[in-house]
Amino acid sequence: MLAAILLGTLAGILLGAVSGLIPGIHVNTMAGILLAAQGILLGVLGPEAMGAALFAALITHTFLDIIPSTFLGIPDADTALSVLPAHALCLEGRGEEAVRLSALGSAFSVVAALPLVLVFFLLLPSIQPLIDWGIGIILIGVAGLLIVYSDSPEWSLGIFLVSGLLGLFVFHYPYLFWNTLGSSSVLMPLLAGLFGIAVLLASSRGEMPEQRFSGFSLKGGVLAKQSVVGACAGAAVGWLPGLSNATANAVLSLGMRHEDHAREYIVATSAANTANAFLGLAALYALSRTRNGVMAALAVQELPPVRYLLLAGLVAAAVVYALTVYLARYARIISGISIRPLSAAVIGLVTILSFVLCGPFGLGILALATAVGVVPGVVNVRRVACMGAIMLPVILMSFDVPV
Repeated sequence: MLAAILLGTLAGILLGAVSGLIPGIHVNTMAGILLAAQGILLGVLGPEAMGAALFAALITHTFLDIIPSTFLGIPDADTALSVLPAHALCLEGRGEEAVRLSALGSAFSVVAALPLVLVFFLLLPSIQPLIDWGIGIILIGVAGLLIVYSDSPEWSLGIFLVSGLLGLFVFHYPYLFWNTLGSSSVLMPLLAGLFGIAVLLASSRGEMPEQRFSGFSLKGGVLAKQSVVGACAGAAVGWLPGLSNATANAVLSLGMRHEDHAREYIVATSAANTANAFLGLAALYALSRTRNGVMAALAVQELPPVRYLLLAGLVAAAVVYALTVYLARYARIISGISIRPLSAAVIGLVTILSFVLCGPFGLGILALATAVGVVPGVVNVRRVACMGAIMLPVILMSFDVPV
């Protein structure tokens, strides 16, 4: 049994590395591919190894997706906000530090998430009906705080609503996309335009500075504190219905401006993303509810004992932490590269990926999202307002309003 779990974990690490390092490929896409091939894989690996592969892929993705976000400025659904300070540090020559901080935040959150899994198992199922009833109110409160505490509430509200309408449009017409690698790909052009291309257009001058790493600027106590804060935020959205890592990142932005606390924000958001995976697993076993595509893939097969999947997650976290730190050392490769052609190449790559994954309609969404995404920089408000693209549809769905 242990050999099967380790074999599945290794397979999951490899798949998670593909989804984490290739821009535009979400871990839910890899889960869909595994699910499509489950008839063969279950016969070869068995349910325990199959479950380990799925969960290990999810954990691996939460570690490695910071790399394309940092060095290329391309976000996915989990790194839409953390891409901003991480890529900014890269433009200061601190890309390796950004990736290492992210890896540490994710690693610390694994330790913090395990006790939370036990607490959630014991306490929360009994109050879940109350949580379900109030989730829409919670989201409205979070959105209101994001707007009220912005530099310009009027502009932030406008950007939140416009990006929200664009998000509603995407969620309402998913059949217009090609969905080449699964339904999760529809978010790629939306978030890439809002948080990727719009940022690249504003920072496409000069040369990439020499990438150097001379230690962390954060003290150990601050790093541990932000990891715990992020893990708690990720745990909350991992349990609450309809919420995602992006929502946790938006909540964390209320307590710290990523422009002023870039390193703390990277640690906290990375911790939130990894903790979210563990608490999503707890929600599946305690409530039979799925919080992401990987949990949905797990739910349609025979569930192995949860201890096997937790073991797979721990092993994957240990291996991929070392892999992330190792890959971060290659940041020096981009030193001295002219930013303008690099940005142009990345924008071209995103455009091609949008067409391949989503078709002509994806290109239209990419263009509209980019147009909305440049507005915060022009009016000098925080780009977190663009999270309306995710939050407004979720708010409406929480009140059973069709989107």
